Amino acid sequence: MNDAYEGDNGRALADKYQAVPSENLYKDVLDCFPTAPSAILDIGAGSGRDAAWLAEKGHDVLAVEPSATMREAGQRQHPDARITWLAEQLPGLEAVLRFGASFDLILLSAVWQHVAPTDRVRAFRKVVGLLKPGGSLIVSLRLGPPDRSRGMHSVSVDEVAHLARAQGIVLLREVRAEDQLGRPDITWATLVLKLPDDGTGALPLLRHVILNDQKSSTYKLGLLRALARAADSAQGLARITDEETVELPLGLIALNWVRLYKPLIDAGLPQTPGNRGTEGLGFVGETWSGIREIAAIELRVGASFAELRAKALHGVLRDAATTITRMPATFMTYPGSSEPILPTRRGRTARSGSAARLDASYLWSFGEMRVPLHLWRALARFDAWIEPALIAEWTRVMEGYAMRQGRRIDPGLVAAAMAWHDPGRNVSFARRRALQLVETGDLKCVWTGQSLRRNNIDIDHCFPFSAWPCEDLWNLLPSSPSVNRHGKRARLPSADTLERSAELIQSWWSEAWLAAPTTAERFLVEARASLPVGTTGDELTAVFAGLQARRFAIRADHQVAEWRSSSA
Repeated sequence: MNDAYEGDNGRALADKYQAVPSENLYKDVLDCFPTAPSAILDIGAGSGRDAAWLAEKGHDVLAVEPSATMREAGQRQHPDARITWLAEQLPGLEAVLRFGASFDLILLSAVWQHVAPTDRVRAFRKVVGLLKPGGSLIVSLRLGPPDRSRGMHSVSVDEVAHLARAQGIVLLREVRAEDQLGRPDITWATLVLKLPDDGTGALPLLRHVILNDQKSSTYKLGLLRALARAADSAQGLARITDEETVELPLGLIALNWVRLYKPLIDAGLPQTPGNRGTEGLGFVGETWSGIREIAAIELRVGASFAELRAKALHGVLRDAATTITRMPATFMTYPGSSEPILPTRRGRTARSGSAARLDASYLWSFGEMRVPLHLWRALARFDAWIEPALIAEWTRVMEGYAMRQGRRIDPGLVAAAMAWHDPGRNVSFARRRALQLVETGDLKCVWTGQSLRRNNIDIDHCFPFSAWPCEDLWNLLPSSPSVNRHGKRARLPSADTLERSAELIQSWWSEAWLAAPTTAERFLVEARASLPVGTTGDELTAVFAGLQARRFAIRADHQVAEWRSSSA
């Protein structure tokens, strides 16, 4: 706030703010305030209206207010021992940091418009860093023309949402309201954000590595993102041990690593302070030139390569596995310890033959990585916020390296190179196979059992593409257009619907894919990589059981809307 303005008008403002009860101001988010006695930080506490309200509920409140006039009014009107007053302001908060406390709730009420846009990234990072795992941040934004005489700037919900994604904090709720003081050109948005915590300590650990851990290159970020991609799309390759640990094929992590770094290297983006091009990157050896013509999206589990491309890719994966083992996997340690979070063991990677299929046995041949089970589950459940935080920090680090080199990098180039391209929605291969089966037999809709004709065949994604982008053969099922477009649509089949369709789904798999050796191999490689497929019993039964298990996990973790067939 402008110092001259607050000196002349501070007492009047204090009286005006006191006239609006906190219960009215926060009526739409009252359920987001802690009920048990908690530690609360009120930044920009003003006259202490909210601090007093919270203290009356049994909370301990640190009231931060830079205006001496406001602080004096607050201390005079609200002499409560549970309120501690502090002269401090954003973006520094040094005095708050010296307290050494973290908070269950941080309140930023009508404050953000007073923070200069150039200070907001730093300020938001400081605020989020003061939250306890599982803690909440409530921000009220003044939307409308800023009052320049009071040191105000324009604010927006989109800006705060962007900052939240970069800091790994989740926007839970947005509420709009008219101005409590009756100003017609002013409205308010109240945002409720939460720092995720799964109760195991995995998310604070991830956040420590992403945002706080010392980095001399982008390798730690690369390893975490490669691991996050594995948790998102290749859970079937994980082995859960009796020691609360998941073992992963090192070749899978190396494959994701190469897929992530290749666009960045092609774009000439620096990965170490002195890196230009491929200079100083330990995993870019003699064989790297052999994969220059391979698109990053081709580097996926189940893909096949022949002759020179296979030889080059094998060398690149070997070099990547070596770099991962020696560098980030060794130096990514628990806070205050030298114990690695992701211990890794190299394997023998001797390659025979002139072709390479990126299947489980091949990927395991590079060695293994051990991941704490709670960390693995957190990556699988919370990838939606973990990856944006990784991308934001990786981008920030690269921009810093470029500045040291006396150059700037194009944000559009960075965004394009950082994108992870999921397979496009393409069901043409499955459609051609369905049309072939119509000509030679009786193809049925897996959801209704009705016979399909050439002009009424849709290929449905069992798990909706919008929730889980996957073009694996097991996920593509023949359906009648009426069911696919007007019934199921982008919803998840219910457990009973899936069980009822088990015979029809397995019949389609058998006739469409397992009847030919080439498609049978692809079908099984893809299923074993992305579904928890058992190793005993009939192959089709095991894949279907894996399908059911993944349906349960998607429903539990992502709350995708369900569809139940009328006959189920």
